[in-house]
Amino acid sequence: MEITYASHSFADLRTASMASTTTAALTRPVRVIPMQHPNVASSSSPAPNVSVLRWVSKLRQMTWLEWMEFFLPCYRWIRIYKWREYFQVDLMAGITVGVMLVPQSMSYAKLAGLQPIYGLYSGFVPIFMYAIFGSSRQLAVGPVALVSLLVSNVLGSVADTSSELYTELAILLALMVGVLECIMGLLRLGWLIRFISHSVISGFTTASAIVIGLSQAKYFLGYDIERSSKIIPLVKSIIAGADKFSWPPFVMGSVTLTILLVMKHLGKSRKYLRFLRAAGPLTAVVLGTCFVNIFHPPSISLVGPIPQGLPKFSVPKAFEYAESLIPTAFLITGVAILESVGIAKALAAKNGYELDSNQELFGLGVSNVLGSFFSAYPTTGSFSRSAVNHESGAKSGVSGIVSGIIITCALLFLTPLFENIPQVDYDEAIFLWRVDKKDFLLWTITSTITLLLGIEIGVLVGVGASLAFVIHESANPHIAVLGRLPGTTVYRNVKQYPEAYTYNGIVIVRIDAPIYFANISYIKDRLREYEVVVDSATRRGPEVERINFVILEMAPVTYIDASAVQALKDLYQEYKLRDIQIAISNPNPEILLTLSKSGLVELIGKEWYFVRVHDAVQVCLQHVQSLKPGGGGSDSSRTSRSSSPSSFAQPREENRTSIDLESGYGKPPLSRIRDSQSEPLLSKEH
Repeated sequence: MEITYASHSFADLRTASMASTTTAALTRPVRVIPMQHPNVASSSSPAPNVSVLRWVSKLRQMTWLEWMEFFLPCYRWIRIYKWREYFQVDLMAGITVGVMLVPQSMSYAKLAGLQPIYGLYSGFVPIFMYAIFGSSRQLAVGPVALVSLLVSNVLGSVADTSSELYTELAILLALMVGVLECIMGLLRLGWLIRFISHSVISGFTTASAIVIGLSQAKYFLGYDIERSSKIIPLVKSIIAGADKFSWPPFVMGSVTLTILLVMKHLGKSRKYLRFLRAAGPLTAVVLGTCFVNIFHPPSISLVGPIPQGLPKFSVPKAFEYAESLIPTAFLITGVAILESVGIAKALAAKNGYELDSNQELFGLGVSNVLGSFFSAYPTTGSFSRSAVNHESGAKSGVSGIVSGIIITCALLFLTPLFENIPQVDYDEAIFLWRVDKKDFLLWTITSTITLLLGIEIGVLVGVGASLAFVIHESANPHIAVLGRLPGTTVYRNVKQYPEAYTYNGIVIVRIDAPIYFANISYIKDRLREYEVVVDSATRRGPEVERINFVILEMAPVTYIDASAVQALKDLYQEYKLRDIQIAISNPNPEILLTLSKSGLVELIGKEWYFVRVHDAVQVCLQHVQSLKPGGGGSDSSRTSRSSSPSSFAQPREENRTSIDLESGYGKPPLSRIRDSQSEPLLSKEH
């Protein structure tokens, strides 16, 4: 479709474009793809919720197999399970993780201030429930160090760790956490975790690891240490009790720790020895138990008697404390989600299947709810055990079921053997510093606050700082000035592609974010800056003294609100006073409909909305051409330009073709001497 545009020197561009027959000498035809404008009248009535209708339609079309997969996610892998190929690797992976879980679960229970048996209980029912209702095929569910430390720090201020109330509150927390996770899954609130930066998670876990290590130092040193989630009280307590230091537990702990580290290193560095990584905790337990049974050292504390048998069904108690535990339940839920869903998604990507974070939340919730009826405290996915499960070749939830069977056997037959078990238990920062200084700052804030003020405040400050960074980035979006790549009609960031050139009198700006009330002021300030700051070295085309056209490339803009629309109207009026025309390029249908309903399309003019940036540039170049002496501009334009020397040796305007005008020179187009596909790909700035 060919559209003829009139010179910009006319007072009314739309009227002038209709009078093209009388100004043929001043115009040139340009081929422009017509913009399809929405019918505002038909769109003004409230439309039904399309997403709801699609969801209802999808439910109606679901087969009984899809309904099975919806309520029982395990059916997804059961119906495609290759027993001959998968069962052996699932069996070995399940045994490996189960052997690793037995000593870990007991030590995590001690960290939570509970008796070791509750760690085994927490690794019993939740594992089986997650295998049925969870969507990850490699995630290993059970007690984890971080959640255990949170339980200890919060409940320690409510009840004594040796009291029955303390245990009841821990079990009640599992129920509350499970209910919250189920609600979040059913309401599809899994997207909330996207606002938590990886730096926050890393800083939080790093600081927590230090706190956990110091809190467990009592088993190395041979004397009690104050229970706290802050590093300063822990260090003070360690120093204050130095006169009670005992050598036997220190030697035992050091030897055990060495065994764990060596076996972990060998398991990670050599594939044929990877079973050692999982066998490390069990090996340390077996050697420690043998040593105690042989030498009976009096200064080494033991686990003590552990009840034998499976947990009995019982309803959680102490509901009168539920209201005071709600903040803690939210905190543990958030930490559990961060530690679990991220791992599950990464494992799903590595194993080639999709994972629904909302279904994952529901699966974790069901595991905790049902686990609480069998004396379990809050559980979630474990990073270390999930990594071992994946490295051992796990293909499905069968590996989790096998791990559950190992725990069942331990509860039924092996608890008497656990009585004499001795009680023993900067790379990320460098990476973040190299990659992104903001992430390093976030990591530093989270880890420092967690160490100094405790885990609860550390989580809140970390999440708050992460949200603050998100808000800052949203309020100060990336905006790029575009230039044309030589020999093409493609326009890219001039900082990313230095060889891209711009045109005199025209500035092309791409806004790489939704436009709304929080960032519209920043966007307007940047547009004014681009109007004043002009890099003449990369500019081509007819010389003019100032910017006459601002082209807004709106392809990346996914949303625009009423405040932004009003600000654009104000900007248009401001530009109009300075004889600057706005052109809009490539808005998506929703954006275009919003602009139409607000009257901004009519205000700017439909002829100034374009499908491509190149279309807008062609039309704007035609009007810029009219501002040159001899180009058909007004007398004032000629007067203002007559005394301005030209920095380019250009041919007479009337003899130049449309391609000559767009390239800025009277030379053959660059596409004849350069392959348009050979533009550089190396990014310098995004």
